[in-house]
Amino acid sequence: MKWTVQDRFGNTVYFTEERWRHILESRPELEPLLDQFLDTLRTGRRQQDSLVPNEYRYFKRFDEMLPENNHLVVVVVFKTRLNEQGNYVPNNFVLTGWAQYIHSKR
Repeated sequence: MKWTVQDRFGNTVYFTEERWRHILESRPELEPLLDQFLDTLRTGRRQQDSLVPNEYRYFKRFDEMLPENNHLVVVVVFKTRLNEQGNYVPNNFVLTGWAQYIHSKR
């Protein structure tokens, strides 16, 4: 199974069940938050990794996770692949994700 979403910049990103299980192996408390992970991809802010330029971290605040955490973070790898016609097409996928507390910069 896989979920495919479009981020607010128009990029298509897919999230496989295998990656979801990977996240839940070390963070089982996140299991009820699948919809919030997908929403983070659709509407969250993103920041490019300074060391791996084709990786982006998507962030979105969810107050229902307080007091321990207030954001979900999803790491997406941006790549391309060759399709059946020999053309390069986007192949953007979720690598991992977690919850964390991020202090507001106000």
